[in-house]
Amino acid sequence: MAIYAIADLHLSDVLDKSMDIFGKHWENHMEKIEEAWLSMIAPEDVVLISGDISWAMKLSDAVPDLNRIARLPGHKYIIRGNHDFWWNSIGKVRGVLPQGLYAIQNDSVMLSDSTALCGTRGWVVPGAAAFDGEDRKIYDREVGRLKLSLDHAKRRNPERIVVMMHYPPVNDRYESNEITALLEEYGVSHLVYGHLHGVSHGYPFEGERNGVQYRLTSCDYLRFKPVLISE
Repeated sequence: MAIYAIADLHLSDVLDKSMDIFGKHWENHMEKIEEAWLSMIAPEDVVLISGDISWAMKLSDAVPDLNRIARLPGHKYIIRGNHDFWWNSIGKVRGVLPQGLYAIQNDSVMLSDSTALCGTRGWVVPGAAAFDGEDRKIYDREVGRLKLSLDHAKRRNPERIVVMMHYPPVNDRYESNEITALLEEYGVSHLVYGHLHGVSHGYPFEGERNGVQYRLTSCDYLRFKPVLISE
């Protein structure tokens, strides 16, 4: 079993919202992803999709996009991104997910006998230029959700914990915060995230820090090819 990751698919079967307006490189972006996916990923592999999955506004409108992902090889795991407005209650989301597609929220799953997967959306972190009092409330809630997910995983006694987030875990000065502290406290081995596009690719937070491997997986940053996280 290999673990791959990619984020920010921004599908739009029902809404018909093209990503081409964000640059020529986005033309036919899902076809590029599918071509790479089919050449790289086996049915037994795992693919982590860290949010911004569909432009749909309603859950029913997101179903064609979810089905498109489900038809691809591998076991796919998703979390909510800031543009996933279709994602309402986790029970309703899980109720429409096709076989082979799984959603994480406030809990964890075992990818193997030894590896647990956790996840939460995240939010703008302290120290970021746009961080304000309202952001603090949402950020604190997301820290709590991450802890719930990690606690759920710890009860399974895994040898390794992998975490998915949509938002970057640090600000643009790479300062530590409650999120990085939790990742280190719980012995997380890998953290994958998305959300960043365009000029933000110039300063991604990647590599190993205090035992955690960080990886930016926005699909345009990856040139629309899932990236191998672990074999």
